[in-house]
Amino acid sequence: MKKQLLDLAGVLLLAACVTASAVWIVLTEHRSRQLFIQLEERNREQDELQIDWGRLQIEQSTLATHPRIEALARDRLHLTVPDDEQLVVVVEPVK
Repeated sequence: MKKQLLDLAGVLLLAACVTASAVWIVLTEHRSRQLFIQLEERNREQDELQIDWGRLQIEQSTLATHPRIEALARDRLHLTVPDDEQLVVVVEPVK
């Protein structure tokens, strides 16, 4: 009878260990899937930010072109190219 009780206790212990292991595997898989979903969201966000960065670089290069700056200076600030008489050349003295 004692042997049967020991065998039954051993089987119950093994069953509990197998059940705990199965629950642990399910929880680990669930956590893994959650982390994968977060990773995909971050990758998608990074892709969107890279696209925005590219657009901003193109916009900056467009806004900073010399003809555009010259046109803005002429139209908004009413600046003009100085005449030859207005130019002063400064030369650094030789030491």
